[in-house]
Amino acid sequence: MGETKYIFVTGGVASSLGKGIISSSIGKLLQARGYKVTIQKFDPYINIDPGTLNPYEHGECYVTVDGHEADLDLGHYERFLSIQTTKSNNITTGRIYKSVIDKERRGDFLGKTIQVIPHITDEIKRNVKLLGSKYKFDFVITEIGGTVGDIESLPYLESIRQLKWELGQNALCVHLTYVPFLAAAKELKTKPTQHSVKELQSLGVQPDVLVLRTEHDLNANLRKKVALFCNVAEKAVVQSIDASTIYEVPLLMQEQGLDETILEKMGLPVGERPALGPWKEFLNRRANATEEVTIALVGKYVELQDAYKSILESLSQAATYNDRKLKIEYVQSEDLTPENVVQCLGHADGVVICPGFGSRGVEGKFIAARYTRENNIPTFGICLGMQCMAIEFARNVLGLEDAHSVEMNEKTKNNVIDLMEEQKAVTDMGGTMRLGAYECVLRAGSKASEAYGQEHIQERHRHRYEFNNAYRDAFENAGMKCVGVNPESDLVEIVEIPELKWYIGTQFHPEYSSTVLNPHPLFLSFIKAAIQPK
Repeated sequence: MGETKYIFVTGGVASSLGKGIISSSIGKLLQARGYKVTIQKFDPYINIDPGTLNPYEHGECYVTVDGHEADLDLGHYERFLSIQTTKSNNITTGRIYKSVIDKERRGDFLGKTIQVIPHITDEIKRNVKLLGSKYKFDFVITEIGGTVGDIESLPYLESIRQLKWELGQNALCVHLTYVPFLAAAKELKTKPTQHSVKELQSLGVQPDVLVLRTEHDLNANLRKKVALFCNVAEKAVVQSIDASTIYEVPLLMQEQGLDETILEKMGLPVGERPALGPWKEFLNRRANATEEVTIALVGKYVELQDAYKSILESLSQAATYNDRKLKIEYVQSEDLTPENVVQCLGHADGVVICPGFGSRGVEGKFIAARYTRENNIPTFGICLGMQCMAIEFARNVLGLEDAHSVEMNEKTKNNVIDLMEEQKAVTDMGGTMRLGAYECVLRAGSKASEAYGQEHIQERHRHRYEFNNAYRDAFENAGMKCVGVNPESDLVEIVEIPELKWYIGTQFHPEYSSTVLNPHPLFLSFIKAAIQPK
């Protein structure tokens, strides 16, 4: 196509409006037209990455194939576009400043005074353009975290101003705002959007496209008013109304010609509207599913759904491809006891034992693992969930009553889960876990191998502790098989009990690899087992 085109997605009025979904939808529509597209997220916080952030602060920490701990929006980018992101797709203010300070310490600036402009903004601009120059993408979509007006976002907006000036028609700004509905007056109010655009304009950035987030349909007159007051073409004002699923958003944007407007503004031919056949087929299957599959999610962050975002989306995708509606029931592992486990899990078609860190709620996960094992309920344990399945098995089948993980009990005599050897000298918390994609060889004839349809796989990790191989023979002899192993480290990646309907734990995070058009085989197999007659 020639020069890379850059699209910036900013937000106004309120946070959490769905900039990631709009960015992903734009990317999907452009990708469907044959363009090579990637998306990156710039986060204004000073943390180097979200790896050390509490899920209550930031939701899920997503992991890329190259081992970077990233914002959860990268999961949306991958799920919508079926692409793999890397460290270059998620930049924080912490990384920007660290890079500049490291250069200053090396003397790269030859004694100059280091300032926000031009040094910080130049580093932001360098990162914006890095993907386009290095990997030759046709479009690089850059989502700016936070809300216009936030003090921490100012360097990013200044960088956008400079890039729009430098790149001309090759740069475009999409601004997402909120149009509130006042119930008492029964009116939609555009004034917050006008003020948000005014704030953006005061920083030297004129949005080219406005996406108005709303719970109510915005009529033509209202959109015309917004266009008039915000200096935006009428056809460049589109609405993003509440949808039954985030996967409908690309179609809603396409119906309003959002991708066509972007192409016109960037001087590119519009051509025919893509059919998006497989995407529509997925949505049709989702809409036409009538029977439910009930999955209980056992974890300590169940009141915060973003903490398990990728797991929820992977289950949703797998349910759709099994022609079922997904019904999630959240079970707080801290509250799970032998007395209420039947009430909490007895009616579930399947149970997911969630990942996490620390001892809080872990005993409830042991109770869940034992109940589902003894009652042959399809069970999927992920990372810590897999470790809990192993510990429970050691306690109640192998008779090792004090079996535990050294993460929770450093003095346990039966350290079924132990700290990885290479982790024992690690002192820093950030970016030091076993991260990213690693190889795994599956045992022929295992349920895991049958699900994948192959014996050599690669999956993403995020952990410090591992299954202790000193106990492998005892587990194997008692019925829990170690059916997935890393060929280099001999690390146990997957355990399963083949005599049960579906009882599998993975040390890795399969949810990171599931996309709309390529759902993960383990989730498909899990849901398939869950919908079988009991």
